[in-house]
Formats: sequence, structure tokens, C-alpha cells
Amino acid sequence: MSLHSWTRWPLREALSREGASPVRRRLGWAVRGVVLGALLWSAAHDTDVRGWVASAGAAGILAAGVAFWAFFRATLRHLLWPSVALLLLMEAGAFGFHEAGLTVPAVVLWCACAVTALERLPPAAAIPCTAVALAAYALLNDDGLWSTAITTAGLALAGYVLRMDAEARGNAQRLLAQERAARAAEAEARAAEAESAALAERGRIAREIHDVLAHSLSAQLVHLEAARLLIQRSPDLEGSREEVLERVTAARKMAREGLAGTRQALSALRGEMAPVEAFLRELAATEGARLDVVGESRTLPPEAGLAVRRVAQEALTNVRKHAPGARAELRLEYAAGEVALRVRDFGGGGAPGELAASGSGYGLRGMRERAELLGGTLESGPDEEGFVVWLRVPA
Repeated sequence: MSLHSWTRWPLREALSREGASPVRRRLGWAVRGVVLGALLWSAAHDTDVRGWVASAGAAGILAAGVAFWAFFRATLRHLLWPSVALLLLMEAGAFGFHEAGLTVPAVVLWCACAVTALERLPPAAAIPCTAVALAAYALLNDDGLWSTAITTAGLALAGYVLRMDAEARGNAQRLLAQERAARAAEAEARAAEAESAALAERGRIAREIHDVLAHSLSAQLVHLEAARLLIQRSPDLEGSREEVLERVTAARKMAREGLAGTRQALSALRGEMAPVEAFLRELAATEGARLDVVGESRTLPPEAGLAVRRVAQEALTNVRKHAPGARAELRLEYAAGEVALRVRDFGGGGAPGELAASGSGYGLRGMRERAELLGGTLESGPDEEGFVVWLRVPA
């Protein structure tokens, strides 16, 4: 047995009785009350004890009860020397009872000290204290040799069993407390995870709203801005009526497309999306752009397909806003383990007007965030002929 085993206290959960059921607690107090009452009765009705000795014996029994309570409190706080001092004081009190003729209280006190020492003290202190109590009992009682030996062995075994029972109960209480703490931590982690998922979903919905509305509204602004300039230059609309009507009709068309895009975004949030290539072909036809597809076509994961759609929309929107008249080219490339989309413009001769300042500045940042959330990358910047946006996402 290691040194730590000799000096180790019982678990606090084993000493505190906190894990005991209410019935067990009430039973324990009832047993203590019965024992104390029986000892007081024996001191008062012992035929060999009279007068002040009986009164002193009763007071000594009450003092022993108080000492036991103090011993329980000291061991609960793991105070070794006060606990040992109280126990030796009670054993000496038992010897005083024996000398005064109060045999029953003396025997009960020695036995209680022996059993309680084994139950509540470290083995290095419990064994000597128990040995002193049992030795005093064995030497000073009037029973036979075999009866004394059996009783002494039984008391030692009872103390050991009570210690093991207390240790098992303490371990169970500690494990229960750890399990409750783990469940509480798990519940907190789940709550944090749910909150994080909710925030991520809000961010996703915000990106969808921005991407759809930015694409549609910016296109409408192009045509409405052109119509405004025509009306401003020709208040009577002479010679410009057809052009104004064309611009307003185009803006209305873009509004319808925006509504369709919003519905498509809602469908995407529900996991219902058209094939990526079909979407890009329709978008390229609407924007007058060129689409090239490289590699073997395949079905993309919903998140990757949605990223390709939104980046294509945002990039073409930026072409209209910042490079009026520029031609756009889309290149969709299926590679091993990923899909890439390149959007570039070239040949734009118009200078950005008021429309270029209509955005929130979220477009490129939102596209980059969308790519990074999927473990991909988004690169953007000027090239020799214009501006290029290059998306790569796992797929």
C-alpha cells in the first residue's frame, strides 16, 4: 500500500451524507437519538451508581454526544489533529465511565470510537485509534475470551465495511456530480452551437437577399437612369419616346426577373435549385455575355452550386455598374474535387457614372465570405484588358 493510501482521507461526499436519501438521514438521527436516550436511561437507573455520580455520568454522556458532533464536523473539514484529539478524549471519557461504574456507556463509547475512527479517519490515524479503543474494551470488559475476540473482530470488520460503503457512496456522488456538470456543459455547447448555426443561417439569408436584389435592382437602375437622362435632355420627349419606352420596358423586365430571382433564392434555401449550367446559360443570354464550359459536367452540391450562381450574378452586376459597354465572358470549369468560375470583362469604354456609387461595398466581400465558408477561394482584380473574378470551391 502506498504512502498516499495510508494518509488519504475518505471523500468529502462520503463524510457529508449529502448523497444519503431523506429516509436514511432520518433513520440515522433516530438511531443516534435512541442510543443517547438508552445511555442516559442506563446511567439514571444503574443500581450501582447513585447521587452525584449518576448526574455526572448523564452530563458526561451528553458531553460525549457533543464531542461526537464536533468530531464529525472536524473530519468533514479534514482536520486531522483536532479529529484525533477529540477521539482520544472520548476514549478517555469511556475509561472514566468504566471507573465510575457506568459499564454500558463505557462499552458503547469504546465501540463507537473504534468503528467511527475506521469510517472517517485516514488509515494511518484510524488504525491506532481503533486499536486503542478495542484494546481498552477487550481488557476491561467482563466477557469471556472468545466472546471478546469475536466482538472485537466484528467491530473492526463493521468499521471497515462502513468505510467501504461510505467510499462507494462518495464515489457515486462524485460521478453523479461530474455527469451533471458534463450534461450542463453539453447543454451550453448545444445552445452555443444552435446560436452559431442561427447566426450562420442569418448570414446566408443576408447574402442571398443582397445577391438577388443587387443584381436585379442595379439592372433596373441602369435603365431607369438612362430614361431619366433622356427625359432631362428632352423634356418634350420628341424623338426619344421610343427609347424611353424601351428603357422603362427593360426596367420592368428586370423587376420581373428580380422577383423570379427572389423566388429562386427561396427555392435554393429550401434545397430546390435548377442545374448550374442552365442557370448560367440563361444569365449569360440575358446579360449578353459569353459562356464556356470546360470539363465533364456533373451535379454540384447545393452550397457549391449556389455559390457559383451568386458569384456570377454579382460579377456581372459589377460589370454593368463599373464598366458600361464592356463585354463579359464566363468560364465554368469542372476539375477534380472542385469547380471554378471565371468572370472577366474587356473592352469597356464607358466611364462609371452615378450607378457605380449605388452599391454598399458588400459585393466582393460577400462573395469572398461565401467561398471561404465552403473551404474555397475567390480572387479578384484587374488584368490586362479589364477586371477578373475567379472562384474556386470544393465540389
